[in-house]
Amino acid sequence: MIRLDAGMPTTRFCSLIGVPERTWRRWQARARTGAPTKGPWPLPARESVAEAARRHALKHPAWGHRKIWAMCRYEGHTASQASVLRLLRDEGLILPAAYQRERRQLAARRKAAFATEPTGPNQVWQLDFSEFETTTGGTWRIAGCRDYWSKYEHPWHVSPTANQHDAIAAIELALTDYETMFGRPLIDACERDGDGNVISAVTVVTDNGGPFRSLRFEHFITAHPELRHVRTRVRTPGQNGSRERGFQSLKYERLFLEEIDDVLALVEHADDYRDDYNTVRPHEAIAWNRPLEVHLGLADPTIPNFENTQILPAA
Repeated sequence: MIRLDAGMPTTRFCSLIGVPERTWRRWQARARTGAPTKGPWPLPARESVAEAARRHALKHPAWGHRKIWAMCRYEGHTASQASVLRLLRDEGLILPAAYQRERRQLAARRKAAFATEPTGPNQVWQLDFSEFETTTGGTWRIAGCRDYWSKYEHPWHVSPTANQHDAIAAIELALTDYETMFGRPLIDACERDGDGNVISAVTVVTDNGGPFRSLRFEHFITAHPELRHVRTRVRTPGQNGSRERGFQSLKYERLFLEEIDDVLALVEHADDYRDDYNTVRPHEAIAWNRPLEVHLGLADPTIPNFENTQILPAA
């Protein structure tokens, strides 16, 4: 009736409402013959996962449908990623496609900063600074080490400066975290050569910023034979891409969503997110496992650790 009242051609009307003209003609023919209307069809797969997907999407508004799907799989649901995507899209809970494309580009594999790929945790730590401005408490810098292989985030150091002392403090936090986690200092886990010298276990990868080129920082590395320092190529932040990606996730999934007045609130939100990131948030790069599980050897970064296996249709 709307089309007839407006005197609009069928072709233009179908273009405006986004329906193919052949589909419209078929519907029109069925209505004229009095045939019963088809649908709506049952959606058992979507309905079975609807409550869980909606709950996780509302709790984590910055997550895409794949992470929501992974969380649902951990709860025993076997719906596909496509079903979760359609459900979230219908309820207006999905992020725009441009946002997802940007995240994938940022997370794409860059050229490695080392010749030999890590084969386990505590072989390569990536270190850098990130800046965040609070609403009333000024601008603060966050420094932290991130394990390249397991994506585990060591504790962050928050300071108004980003100098050599802050860089050293971030590594000291990571060393303390290692000792707390594994019950012994990192140097005790290192192998030794024929002369009894310690063979460095962890390569600390940084960019070419001033703090990492300072004499004090190099002295610190030299005083810790369990560590080795490698700087990336000039103007190639992608070589430290995992660390950059971790800070992007921190900001877009937590800090930018909150009103953070001062440094105390910043530290609280950052620490809460770090705990959630390491123990709850599924990570696509390590087969939807959690970084802490992979870091402790409780999960294989190439095999999903879902409670129920998914039965796929035969070819």
